[in-house]
Amino acid sequence: MEFDALYQNYPSNRYCVTARNGMVCTGSNLATAAGLEILKKGGNAVDAAIATAAALTVVEPTANGIGSDAFALVWMKDKLYGLNSSGPAPKNISIDKVKALGYNDKMPVYGWTPVTVPGAPKAWAKLSERFGKLSLYECLEPAIRYAKDGYHLSPMLAKMFKNATEKYHKTLDGAAFKEWFRVFTKDGKPYEFGEMITLPDHAKSLELIGKTNAKAFYEGEIADALVRQSQRDGGFFCKEDLAAFDARWVEPIGVHYHGYDVWEIPPNGQGIVALMALNILKEFNFCHKEDTISFHRQFEAIKMAFADGMKYVTDPQEMAVDYHDLITKERGAARAKEISDIAKEPQFKELPKSGTVYLCTADGEGNMVSYIQSNYMGFGSGIVVEGYGVALQNRGADFSLDPEHYNALKPGKRTYHTIIPGFLTKDGKAIGPFGVMGGYMQPQGHVQVVMNLIDYHMNPQMALDAPRWQWMHGKKFMVEPSFPLAIVQQLQAMGHEIEIASNGVAFGRGQIIWRLDNGVLVGGCESRTDSNIACY
Repeated sequence: MEFDALYQNYPSNRYCVTARNGMVCTGSNLATAAGLEILKKGGNAVDAAIATAAALTVVEPTANGIGSDAFALVWMKDKLYGLNSSGPAPKNISIDKVKALGYNDKMPVYGWTPVTVPGAPKAWAKLSERFGKLSLYECLEPAIRYAKDGYHLSPMLAKMFKNATEKYHKTLDGAAFKEWFRVFTKDGKPYEFGEMITLPDHAKSLELIGKTNAKAFYEGEIADALVRQSQRDGGFFCKEDLAAFDARWVEPIGVHYHGYDVWEIPPNGQGIVALMALNILKEFNFCHKEDTISFHRQFEAIKMAFADGMKYVTDPQEMAVDYHDLITKERGAARAKEISDIAKEPQFKELPKSGTVYLCTADGEGNMVSYIQSNYMGFGSGIVVEGYGVALQNRGADFSLDPEHYNALKPGKRTYHTIIPGFLTKDGKAIGPFGVMGGYMQPQGHVQVVMNLIDYHMNPQMALDAPRWQWMHGKKFMVEPSFPLAIVQQLQAMGHEIEIASNGVAFGRGQIIWRLDNGVLVGGCESRTDSNIACY
């Protein structure tokens, strides 16, 4: 039988999924199955999140890997906790050294130079130590099994493999990238839909991480291999970079929006951009989804929020302002008054002087996790640790080479980070986790999903399925093909530059789990990709 697994000639319709004892939502059916397996084994929501995250490094390596960074919001026993596991730049790197390599204007995207210390393995270990019921190794067993035994490629995953292979053939040149082609292609050709891929080196690394509680990655043989390869190929890593790294427990930040509290991880993550936009938008009442003025206000608010975020957000130890001052009620109200009836260029406002895989889990005890990890640009840097299958992120590409820039490259500094998990509460009680992947689309996706749920009273599935928009730069926005044409034309008349995309790939991939008052879990999953919910 012949068919195109990506061709959807009829609109698809999904309904919410309900369950009582546990739920896992992410972009891969195999990864969600791994999380469900751990829940049924006696693990809690945190154990399930770790299992799902580890499985995603195997079954969706096109977007994340063992060399990823990670962030998490954990609702455990009626309290919300935040974890920032993004790594810093190596201590031996500097702007001058990067410029000496020939990069005068901006950081490179590929190779060892944009690689920062990976945080995902440490995130798994920290979450397991503090909140897990099972051992880290038990949580990684499903991922190890997938890597050893192999799995078949789903439609969207196969497309991402093909896109990456074609792109890397054009952009990656040199011995440093040979391992990527050996591990992730068939002698240079992309894996296709339905074909099986095995990742034995990946399995070896996961076993080492599980058995040593991640010490093998930061202090042991994986660390040795990473540093040795970096130094051989002109990178900047030393053993101390990895051994000194630790994930940080942080206090989540939030804003009150139309009766609910929306929570994000504080900087260096860009979750505060979503909060700044909502802090502006809460000054207005929104009743009808298909309303031109409503979209106009959203467009203006997100431009303001990004302008402020791009001005100020970086490693919190390097920030020139207290990030809490960016989301005060007074600042939101003042910014809201700046919105007129015409589109404006984005401008930051001075304070008064004084890019992925997302998953969410829930268990029958009331615990819930909002978790995200990423290699940033697809497979990341194009660097894979030889013999260990560890694809390394290229998060350092966001550093500036201008010494005066807020996000200037410095040894040991963490860059502005795009990946953000979200969480919603009401009157001190958990509503649930949510997230939307996709680089700088993420805070924009958070704003749209929150408004769909709170202002427009959509169920979790519809809140994800609703047509999305994305700010690109200046006054330019891109909208999905299903976005109402009449509203596009009216927005253009107000000065917005609107482009209609040919598909929904660029508009992120989201997941939601809500808990009802009676304890029932309600899940929605992304219809734009291979998304899946597992529950019982």
